[in-house]
Order: sequence, then C-alpha cells, then structure tokens
Amino acid sequence: MLRNYHYESVFAKYLEEYVALRRSAGYMFNLQSYHLHRFDQYCGRRGIEKPELTRQLFEQWAASIDGENKASLYSRLSALKGFGEYLCMIGIDAYIPRVMPKPEKVLPYLMSDSDIAEFFNVVDSASKSSVPAFRRLAVEYRILFRLLLCCGLRNNEACSLKWKNIDLNKGIITLIHSKGDKDRLVYMARDIQELLIAYLKWLDTTDAKGTVWVFPGKIPTAYIPKTSADQKFNQYWRRTKASKHCDKKPTVHGFRYAFVIKRMNDWMKRGVDLHVMMPYLSNYLGHSGPIETQYYYHPAENAFEIVRSKDTVSSKVIPEVASYEE
Repeated sequence: MLRNYHYESVFAKYLEEYVALRRSAGYMFNLQSYHLHRFDQYCGRRGIEKPELTRQLFEQWAASIDGENKASLYSRLSALKGFGEYLCMIGIDAYIPRVMPKPEKVLPYLMSDSDIAEFFNVVDSASKSSVPAFRRLAVEYRILFRLLLCCGLRNNEACSLKWKNIDLNKGIITLIHSKGDKDRLVYMARDIQELLIAYLKWLDTTDAKGTVWVFPGKIPTAYIPKTSADQKFNQYWRRTKASKHCDKKPTVHGFRYAFVIKRMNDWMKRGVDLHVMMPYLSNYLGHSGPIETQYYYHPAENAFEIVRSKDTVSSKVIPEVASYEE
C-alpha cells in the first residue's frame, strides 16, 4: 500500500516529481518518501529559500539523531542522496557525497524447523474472536504465513495478491510489477494449491465473499497491509517458547530465507548441480541474479556442514593435521 506525503518546502515540487518517477519504475518507495518528508519539514523549519541541495544543508541533515543506528542513518541519507542525483539530472545544483556511512550488517535470526513448527502451532490455535472480521483474519494469517514459507514470496507480494492472478487449476501465481518492476510466475506445490482452493471456498462463506483480494483486510475492499502482517507475526512469535531463548527475533522475511535454505540443502544432499539450478531459483524468487540468491543461504548454521560433506576437492589438497603428545 503506497504512502503519500504532502511536501511544503521550497523542494516540494521536485520531491513530488522524484517520488512519482521512482514509483513509475515499479518501486513502492514508502520508506524513502517518509525520509524525504522529514527532510522537507526540516527545510521548512530552517527557512530554506532556494531549491539547492548544498553541502552544508546535506551535512546538517546528516547529523546523527539520538538513538539512531547506522542502518537508519544510512537509509535516511541514501534517500536524500537519490533525490540529489535527481536534482542534478534536471539541471539543479546538488551536493552528492562520495562516501556514505556503511550500515551495520546484521545477520537475521533463522528459524529452525522446530521454531517453525511451534510458530504454526500458535497460529493455528489462536483464540477465536467474537468479531466476524477478526475471526476471518485469524484464518487468513494461517494461509498467508504458509504461502510465504512454501513459495518464498516477499511479504508485500503475498499480502497484495489478487485472485485473478492465481491459476488454481495449474497452481501458478502470476506476480505483476513486483520489486524492480519485474513480472514472474511462481509455481505452487500441490498441497499449497489444494489449500488455496479450500480457502477460497471458505472465504466465500464470510463477509469477504467476492473480494478481489486473496487476503482481504478488516475491510474486505482492501488487502492486509504488510505492516499488519509484520505485527501479527511478532504477536504469534512472542507466544512461542522459542522466543524466550533467542537473542534476536525473526521476521516475516525469515520465511523467504527458510525457503531458499531448504531448497538448496535438498539439492546438495541429492547431488543436484547448483550451477544449473541456481538461475532458475533466482528467477523464481525475482532476484537480479544467483549471487543475490546465494546471499540468503550463507547465514545458515548448517551450510558449512552440508557443503563440506559434498566437497571432494579439499580432502585431497589439505592434509589432516596429526596430534602430538608433549
């Protein structure tokens, strides 16, 4: 769901044009729009009169905010840098920093099979509400989270799905204008296909009968927002025993990691040639290439063990180290 902000500073016209341009290329651009909205308000408070992104203005905006981590700072400054590049493109002077503060790379918490099983036990046993729309949503989340795990979809892709883009007979999901303005086909396993068929029949018995959305929100004319799915995931996760024993909490995006890891592990265990299969997996996920897909695999705890078990080269060139008694 797109978030629109009202710009009022001397940069307002250019900010509106820039956001529209990015969205026309297929990007949601919500977070960047929020950062630029804050910059617009900052310029208004400072009384900036000329639409020039000077070095002084950029560096003043770049000043660290109390409690802001490196990742948030990088996100905020990247949004302004992109806007500066747009200004230069249309002939307006703008300062573009050569070096940006690098965000901290935080490895995600990857849910184990037992974590996932416990999570879905919580999801399936959620107490029933007396409000019909909330009872419906409880069932929707059971289907939504399973679809994310079993098809490797992005959260926003699944939330905004329309029934017209799902072929329930062939088991194919068609994603239109996804991230990077890419279209792609996602093939479902037979059990997920049957689950959606049964779910659609059930949905037609609720207040959302005839809705165009696969996952209608509280008001059936709109779909479940991505942020609502994030919040509901957190609520369910906090009810698990596993949540009490981990230093970081997983996110909805962790289902996409789990999909990639399980697929690659299965291929390696069966001796499938990854050089052949990775381009197909990359296209299936909507990635720009296999390298981006491989990034999803490297944090897996059991990755090294599986890779080593299939490694037929290192054992021949790296000798074993003998132990000696002193």
